[in-house]
Amino acid sequence: MITTILYAVVSVIIVSLVSLIGVVTLLLKKDTVNKLLLTLVSLSAGTLLGGAFLHLLPQSVKESGFTVSVSLLVLAGVLVFFLVEKIIHLHHCHVPDQHENLLVSESHKYHLGLMNLLADGLHNFIDGLVIAGAYLVSIPLGIAATLAVIFHEVPQEIADFGVLLYSGYSTSKALWFNFLSAAVAIVGVVVGLVLGSRVESFAMLMLPFAAGGFIYIAGSNLIPELHKGCDVKESVFHFLALLAGIGIMVLLLLVE
Repeated sequence: MITTILYAVVSVIIVSLVSLIGVVTLLLKKDTVNKLLLTLVSLSAGTLLGGAFLHLLPQSVKESGFTVSVSLLVLAGVLVFFLVEKIIHLHHCHVPDQHENLLVSESHKYHLGLMNLLADGLHNFIDGLVIAGAYLVSIPLGIAATLAVIFHEVPQEIADFGVLLYSGYSTSKALWFNFLSAAVAIVGVVVGLVLGSRVESFAMLMLPFAAGGFIYIAGSNLIPELHKGCDVKESVFHFLALLAGIGIMVLLLLVE
């Protein structure tokens, strides 16, 4: 159990540190950042789908089969992550495009940044629960779930960093507050480990729930972004990155 706790805590600390990647965007040109983001989005979608279909779902049906309960938990994961992403995107939608001639009050900008931090904190808390549940089943499964979360968090944290800068935060404050929001995952993993030690079925309940969340994020949040461009060369590259993400999850099967 001590080994499981150690792995889980170290994993969420690494996930939290990913929030600092936003500062890298300040060193790159906007076009470079956009191309990099789409590649990361493709890779992220592949790891999330691979994690759901190759690791979480097979493990969740291993003992009792693909029952109605498993299906309902998958749907619960879809719905919960839909609500969390909806909250995040509702506030992202209020960020004016740089080409729009809109005057936005400082109080509105501050409110935007604060709400983004709260919504992202909730998302990260759930990520912590997911990672804890996966590690309670097995360390390899926990590693697979952690990698899927990390690949998803990279483009997400870059976007969140941009929202905070727009909201009027200085670079240092944007990095600090984004890190604090990401660190809520540590609280999530602690809560998950405590629940797992007291509720015998917690881990097995979390697996299909997490699978539903991963499938939702990949299919409804990430993949649609890849359809916005029409360049054939970039589309091929995105498809290869998607396959690479799935390939990473396939390779992890060798560890289990």
